[in-house]
Amino acid sequence: MVSSLYKDVYRIVEKIKNEQYFQLEGLVRKKSRWEDESIDLTGKDLRDTIQPHEDALVVTLWIRGFDIKRVMIDHGSGAEIMYPNLYEGLGLTPEDLTNYDSPLVAFDRSIVMLAGQVTLLVEVEGRKEFIHFIVMHSYSPYMAILGRPWIHSMGIVPSLLHQKVKFPTEQGIVEIRRD
Repeated sequence: MVSSLYKDVYRIVEKIKNEQYFQLEGLVRKKSRWEDESIDLTGKDLRDTIQPHEDALVVTLWIRGFDIKRVMIDHGSGAEIMYPNLYEGLGLTPEDLTNYDSPLVAFDRSIVMLAGQVTLLVEVEGRKEFIHFIVMHSYSPYMAILGRPWIHSMGIVPSLLHQKVKFPTEQGIVEIRRD
């Protein structure tokens, strides 16, 4: 029995030495394939853009089973926002909403009261996340805005200049370009 225990410990130590596993906060966890890859944006990434520009970063994403166009990626936003066109287009009703009592400051710095909050599945290149959207009943040229909470949960590196986002998946680094 002691011999078996030593063999197990030896195997774990060898895996750590071979960098198949690494130490994180006292726990041993499997190393993801993409952790040694860097996410970078270079001059080559500018090829499909017209420079200079002042465009927002707008993409198409899969939300609740549908390809949704005009989704703005905004690293300046502290929340995920859904506008009436998307809310109604997805067939959502007031019964789908949960309370959200905090006011929101709009682009024009006015205080906006919100209809509520809804949690929907967003899938991007095989990565699925449940996102808490705040439903705002006001006009916007966008269907939704995805902000810092989503950007951080997905490990996304957005670039307005390059008009794309890059992020890690189990298959490697993926990029999504603007619409």
